[in-house]
Amino acid sequence: METIKEFWDDNIDNVIDTGVEVIIAILILIVGLWIIKRIVNKLGKVLTKNGVDETLMPTLKGFTKGMLTIMLLIFVVGRLGADTSAFVAVLGALGLAVGFALQGSLANFAGGILILVLKPFKNGDVINVNGETGSVQAISIVTTTLKTPDNRVIYMANGAVAGATITNITQEPTRRWDFVCGIGYDDDFDKAKEIIQGLIAADSRFHKDPAPFVRVGNLGDSSVDITIRAWVDTSEYWNVHFDMIENIKKEMDKAGISIPYPQRDIHVYNEK
Repeated sequence: METIKEFWDDNIDNVIDTGVEVIIAILILIVGLWIIKRIVNKLGKVLTKNGVDETLMPTLKGFTKGMLTIMLLIFVVGRLGADTSAFVAVLGALGLAVGFALQGSLANFAGGILILVLKPFKNGDVINVNGETGSVQAISIVTTTLKTPDNRVIYMANGAVAGATITNITQEPTRRWDFVCGIGYDDDFDKAKEIIQGLIAADSRFHKDPAPFVRVGNLGDSSVDITIRAWVDTSEYWNVHFDMIENIKKEMDKAGISIPYPQRDIHVYNEK
């Protein structure tokens, strides 16, 4: 008993100091976790206010919370007198190893963040990327999902999407309809032009401003090519496209104007 009493008398100050440090560290941890929670919630409000995509929100908040929590734990451990340099070195090495192992996944992750922040397209847009055209069905942090007109579903890695040239076909409310109609060299060009202009004027889906353009665009090998440019609503583009091709064909046939196909003249010589 005397030995225990002597030990207690000799170390009471150290025990008290250590207890105080532990209590302070626990308080720092509790207060720090509370502050981190407030910061993450505030970050969520700021991101929402600035129009950041909802899909990106959990990832950004989770990453921020994780990094702040690690920093807090390192500070608390250091406050208790432990050497944190080795711990930081291990974390750095671990992070480097994970980075190399997940190089492709991290590229897709970064690409997803760029897409969700910059918003070159959104769900429902029709885009062309990497040679594929389709409507955007979903944008996740790693992949973008497209559905093609023939009902194929394509999952594209966001790293490839973010680094590619993206054509957003439906982003603008209007789109110019371009078409080339060839007629024979012996046909009446003025009559053909009048027919095309009449079809455009009769279709209310064409915009009056900018004014439609109907002019000779090229003198081809076997046809006079008439260039047609007129503006329509993007949602009506393909309906207008197919309707106009049919109507031009019908009206040209009625007027006796030919739409020629490529021809070649072959001369045969009979040499003795």
